[in-house]
Amino acid sequence: MHEWVFEGVGYPTRGEMCAARRRRYAELPEAGMNFTQAARAVGVSKRTGKAWRNGRTRSNGRNEKPSADWYRSTVDIPQKISSRHLDQDERISIADWRKAGMGVRGIARRLNRPASTVSRELARNANPAAGMHEPYRARQMSADRLRRPKPAKIHTVPGLSACIRAGLRAHWSPEQIAGRLRADFPDNDAMHVCAETIRQAIYVQAKGELKKDVIKTLRSGRAQRRPHGQTDPRKPRFREPMIMISERPAEAGDRAIPGHWEGDLIRGAAGKSAIGTLVERPTRFTILPHLPDGHDAEHVQQAVIRKMQHLPKPLRNSLTWDQGSELAPHRRVTTALDMQVYFCDPHSPWQRGTNENTNGLLRQCFPKGTDLSAYPEDYLDAVAAELNDRPRKTLGYRKPSERILEPLDAA
Repeated sequence: MHEWVFEGVGYPTRGEMCAARRRRYAELPEAGMNFTQAARAVGVSKRTGKAWRNGRTRSNGRNEKPSADWYRSTVDIPQKISSRHLDQDERISIADWRKAGMGVRGIARRLNRPASTVSRELARNANPAAGMHEPYRARQMSADRLRRPKPAKIHTVPGLSACIRAGLRAHWSPEQIAGRLRADFPDNDAMHVCAETIRQAIYVQAKGELKKDVIKTLRSGRAQRRPHGQTDPRKPRFREPMIMISERPAEAGDRAIPGHWEGDLIRGAAGKSAIGTLVERPTRFTILPHLPDGHDAEHVQQAVIRKMQHLPKPLRNSLTWDQGSELAPHRRVTTALDMQVYFCDPHSPWQRGTNENTNGLLRQCFPKGTDLSAYPEDYLDAVAAELNDRPRKTLGYRKPSERILEPLDAA
């Protein structure tokens, strides 16, 4: 029985020996040889080696799969990227019919494709050296053009990434950052990005320190909102009769007049410590009363009076609180500040929505389950200053610290 030998190894058929020789030819360039040296090493001509690389045989001109992915791409990509793109069978047909002398329109009719598609395929994906359409090489060239990742705008515009990082470190949300960029750079479109672009950079592209910055900005909260049940009538909790929110002036509800505040406490571990929160409704300006010695009624009313007594009179119109017992001596607050105190209906936190939202923001700095009495007053003031320096979408991306000054300047 005749045996075909290559590199000392016998093969029962010539086809198996040729396949081994082609595999060897594909391996040699990876070992450092050029194509000419590789062809000589396996005993074939340069032209045969080129035909192997490009997926064509010299015997009949038919096209077949190349022995290796010489052009950095995509022999193993799916045959059909989408119905709009030519698949490999169509490219082989184009090459064969073109070799037989068929025109572009004739090929297009047979493929049921527009003539422009065939013309574009021949113009874009022909081998520039040979001037011929080689289908496997054509597919590789086409796929290489598809895989052209566009650099993210955040990383290509000078200064944009730094502005976003600064906003994240100030605990601004992506929406606040995007809005403030438009306000700070109204005439520079390169510095304008949408909130979704920032989120993509955060969740998809971010790595290392940037991802850590982002995670710190996320607010934790309940997955579902608590149901707003019907309020049950109950006995009055305070000796001093409460003035309910239904009696609050309409100007406080529509945020047209400054100086109307909402107040509450955020509590620490086991409810043993607390920090006061006061938020001005129209501007979202925030004040944090310090409660190091307890959060009973006496300490809370003293802290509220101490923090608010230096505000100008136009900024002291009303204070809305829930029905917590910490503000039972509300008449003392009204007398000391010349500011009426109103109380929400039971189980109705949405009646102080601005304050509840602010409490959620503050939990980034004062996590649940911690001892809030350990924070000094200067730290509370710094947290409030950071919050007041944060642009808000509801304010047209202006800052509470800017808006709170407007009624005073107008006066």
